[in-house]
Amino acid sequence: MIMTRLAILGVGRIGGETAYLSTILGLADELVLFDTAKSLLDAQILDLSHTGIDIGIETDWNQVKDADICVFSAGIPRNPGVRTRADLLSANLPAAKVCTQALQGFSGVLITVTNPMDINNYYLCRSSGLEPRQCIGFGGDLDSSRFGLALRTHGIEGTPWVIGEHGEHQVPLFSRLSTPVQEQLRDEILTGLCTASMEVIKGKGGTVFGPAWHLAKLIRIIARDERACLSCSCILDGEYGFSQCSLGVPAIIGKEGVLSIKEWNLDAWEGEKMKNAGTFVMGLCSYLGI
Repeated sequence: MIMTRLAILGVGRIGGETAYLSTILGLADELVLFDTAKSLLDAQILDLSHTGIDIGIETDWNQVKDADICVFSAGIPRNPGVRTRADLLSANLPAAKVCTQALQGFSGVLITVTNPMDINNYYLCRSSGLEPRQCIGFGGDLDSSRFGLALRTHGIEGTPWVIGEHGEHQVPLFSRLSTPVQEQLRDEILTGLCTASMEVIKGKGGTVFGPAWHLAKLIRIIARDERACLSCSCILDGEYGFSQCSLGVPAIIGKEGVLSIKEWNLDAWEGEKMKNAGTFVMGLCSYLGI
């Protein structure tokens, strides 16, 4: 039987819910939980224990390096006063810098959640000396689910895919649908996707259920080596014409992390949006100076 040790750096809304889902769904056999807010960490561990599920929990971040999967969800979440995810870069980069200490010697798969996710994923990869295949940025699968909801609202069938930046420069792939969608409706749907999370944030203070569910799905795919294709942020080396950045692309994911990246043909509308996404993210990654 395969045993999975899951580490989570930052156990707030999403990190805590991911720990809970991973426990009750049997995705993790051991947990390593860390948060600089000790009272929150203690409360989350106690709350988990009240499920009655017998699972070992470590709180020493020196144990992270021995984990199979590590989720980076530390930092300040987006709130109604934060216009875009990219605006969180200066606020959350210090948290990423601190967590690189826990990733020294880490040989598992890192999942980056903290926004701006694409830039943080690139930073953690380069500053921790991890291999690109080890670093997966989370967000594209969640964006794709939101895209699917928008398509159903308009009576459009097909498998939803969103690539590009996890933010204002996301790229919904209309060309992979069976029904043609005119540019005006494409723009309308894209505008809705860019503000989808803010509706939740304004109503309850932050997104939880959607991100945590799709994170659990990603953890399952890695832990069970399912080799599934999904949208996630990967360190690029020429794919889609970009390098020295992390950007949302369709990728095959398994126990070793990113096994391969799919380079799909994009139509003119999608190609332009993807170019804008890559240019924007590369600009922010160059700001890191690594």
